[in-house]
Amino acid sequence: MPVSEPMIAQMGGIPVLILKEGTTRRTGREAIRLNIMVARAISEAVKTTLGPKGMDKMLIDSLGDITVSNDGATILDEMDVQHPIAKLLVEVSKAQDDEVGDGTTTAVVLAGELLREAEKLLAKNIHPTIIVGGYKKALEKSVEILKNLSKKIDINDKETLKHVASTAMHGKVVAAVKDFFSEIAVDAVKQVAEKVGDKWVADIDYIQIIKKQGGSLFDTKLVYGVIIDKEVVHPGMPKKVEKAKIALLNTPLEVEKTEIDAEIRISDPTQMELFKEEEVKMLREMVEKIKGVGANVVFCQKGIDDMAQHYLAKAGILAVRRVKKSDMEKLARATGARIVTKIEDLSEKDLGYAEVVEEREIAGEKMVFVEGCKNPKAVSILIRGGLEKIIDEAERSLEDALSVVADVIEEPYILPGGGASEAAVAKSLREYAAKVGGKEQLAIEAFANAVESIPRTLAENSGLDPIDIIAELRAAHDKGLHSYGVDVFEGKVMDMYNRNVIEPLVVKTHALRTSVEAASMILRIDDIIAASKLEEEKGKGGKEEKFGEEGESEF
Repeated sequence: MPVSEPMIAQMGGIPVLILKEGTTRRTGREAIRLNIMVARAISEAVKTTLGPKGMDKMLIDSLGDITVSNDGATILDEMDVQHPIAKLLVEVSKAQDDEVGDGTTTAVVLAGELLREAEKLLAKNIHPTIIVGGYKKALEKSVEILKNLSKKIDINDKETLKHVASTAMHGKVVAAVKDFFSEIAVDAVKQVAEKVGDKWVADIDYIQIIKKQGGSLFDTKLVYGVIIDKEVVHPGMPKKVEKAKIALLNTPLEVEKTEIDAEIRISDPTQMELFKEEEVKMLREMVEKIKGVGANVVFCQKGIDDMAQHYLAKAGILAVRRVKKSDMEKLARATGARIVTKIEDLSEKDLGYAEVVEEREIAGEKMVFVEGCKNPKAVSILIRGGLEKIIDEAERSLEDALSVVADVIEEPYILPGGGASEAAVAKSLREYAAKVGGKEQLAIEAFANAVESIPRTLAENSGLDPIDIIAELRAAHDKGLHSYGVDVFEGKVMDMYNRNVIEPLVVKTHALRTSVEAASMILRIDDIIAASKLEEEKGKGGKEEKFGEEGESEF
């Protein structure tokens, strides 16, 4: 059927138009071929960023803001793609990033390679359903192979955790400080990790990351407490409080207006004075209550009245207002305080504790540091760096490192990196395919080729000969050396465990699952029906504006 021909049904020789005029439709092989082409284009765009020697991308948005990154999720997010299949691959990277925090580039590259291999099978007249079925079998077998290949670790083995964090930061802007950053990442995640039942849970949302330009990446530091990006509300308040007893208030320290409209008629100036005095008295009572329970630091989620600030300053209480809800929750976890919504309910047992609460000036901006908390379950990392772009990329790298350490603490299984686990999966799948037989055998072999593209891409991105490297890698795995992968720095195949290149099992299995799901969905689409887009043409020289003209859908 021609590209622009609408869906037409013939009834007794009379054509019946089913879809709107201007609707475009592509069917069968043409639809699949087009979708595969788009997916591969996206995959190729991020392919060169894979590995320690991967290249960076510079992305410029419509406002002229620049992002320099080699993080797959960031690149795809900033690309602002239009095609629905391209958007699907962006979703793949987001799902990988949200779930396990790393392996986004791997997931997208794998999806592209699975489709490339599927295209060859389609050319041999193998039905998409058979290919999808073969891919599903190969996926289940791959997960089983990876599980058998993985090694269980002790989550208190700090060195192994540091190697996992370091592997996630290879090839990033922070590669020079990766050992320093991996130490911070491990300490931060271990601090917020909690045992729930018989399982460990490490929620990295409780690790606050603050970025401030100035200094170098080596000035980055982990704070066992919380940094509030606000300043002390009143100049008369102390700027440093030691052995702080902290009150967290989710209520304004001001006289609230009534919720209903009310009119107060004042006929005598003395009544006005009484009215003001009552307001002052109420504010003073609030401050007296805070002082009475022994609090010397107040963090308020709402506003603090000028008069209340005055009384707090007189009482020697350090106060910060309009603190973000997320920061209040972190303060509660770090200091052991309870967030109070009514001042009348505030008691001594609601107060939290910190060794020191101090206002400091960082890069020309004042911030309040809450440090020295007893076993804080929320911590902060202050990232410093010379350039804004470097700080942004350092934050992305650190988030990857925090995510993989959290993954290993929750699921304590590791795999060798450098394409070693992919090579092991490819070898085992080729043996498994022969047992399956039939047309599905071809799909499983295609899956093995796609998975093997990861070590091949690592070699290509490092300027090595991929044919030689893959031949070396296969030879090593044939000898049973399943932890051998591509060492891009030495330019040869080596034992990845000895080189401390380690990845979490959960990252690999999730990347495989998301890439297979995306490839299967794309292969199942055999019809694309696109409604006509509205075009707006602005008239020039006094001509009327035309709106709502039906144009051809761009695919």
